[in-house]
Amino acid sequence: MAALELRHLRYLLAVAEHGTFTRAAEELHISQPTLSQQIRQLERTLGVQLLDRSGRTVRLTDAGSVYADHARRALRDLAAAERAVHDVKDLSRGHLHLGLTPTFTAYLIGPLTAELHTLHPGIGLTLTEMPQDRIEAALLAGDLDLGIAFAGPHPPSIAATPLFTETLSLVTGAARARELPGPLPADALKDEQLALLSADFTTRAHIDAYFAGQRVRPRITVEANSIQALTEIVRRTPLATVLPDAVTHDHPHLTPVPLDPPLPARTVTLLHREGAYESAATRAFTRLAHDLVRTRGYAPPRP
Repeated sequence: MAALELRHLRYLLAVAEHGTFTRAAEELHISQPTLSQQIRQLERTLGVQLLDRSGRTVRLTDAGSVYADHARRALRDLAAAERAVHDVKDLSRGHLHLGLTPTFTAYLIGPLTAELHTLHPGIGLTLTEMPQDRIEAALLAGDLDLGIAFAGPHPPSIAATPLFTETLSLVTGAARARELPGPLPADALKDEQLALLSADFTTRAHIDAYFAGQRVRPRITVEANSIQALTEIVRRTPLATVLPDAVTHDHPHLTPVPLDPPLPARTVTLLHREGAYESAATRAFTRLAHDLVRTRGYAPPRP
């Protein structure tokens, strides 16, 4: 594909994204007349109108929408090809785009990043917290190399490799834990004041399902969208929370209190797009993740 044709693709996608030639030209650092001329040249070459210019904003025509979809895929595949050509097998350089659901930030990503930087300091890492469905969509779009999330169901073309089993417990400050029997019957939670993750966390839905299954209506005093906030609240107050047991590994002032019956365990997985190019950095991170969860004693994946 000639360089001019690649430029045409980028120009068309920029106009489609911004809805005006003016903003697209500013982003592309070219003049608006030049951009308009290049798009019309592309339309003449294809023999079809790609943009509807009749309204206040510029929109893709039906033909333009189909062409833009193929253009995005072509540019994504070209970027993957360039990465493959420049991938360094000795890991002296490279880059990894990783998506993860937010609870893993509290206990997993710090040790993983530290190990990656220690063993392969030339590899750059871009981390993005996002819900699991967005991780899967970003993998399919080629915007992520790997995702860390929970076991399925997953969309077609998303492959999941089990990493470890995550268990959850009631978590309290050390002093409060000494006052509680263990394991604590689930119905005793109605007498506890809880600080929980907010409803936009997948983990909160998991916790709520447990409460519903046990027919328990706890006293939820605090809701927060930050695990760090919850750990500080629990450390400084008599309130309890429900978090993955692994969070307490790096917080000696917090103590897990097992529940009876226990909360259902979850399988943590590494996600990737089937058939996607797997860089040396991706392979190294995958090996490192499996080694680290074994070293830290996390429960192995269940069959």
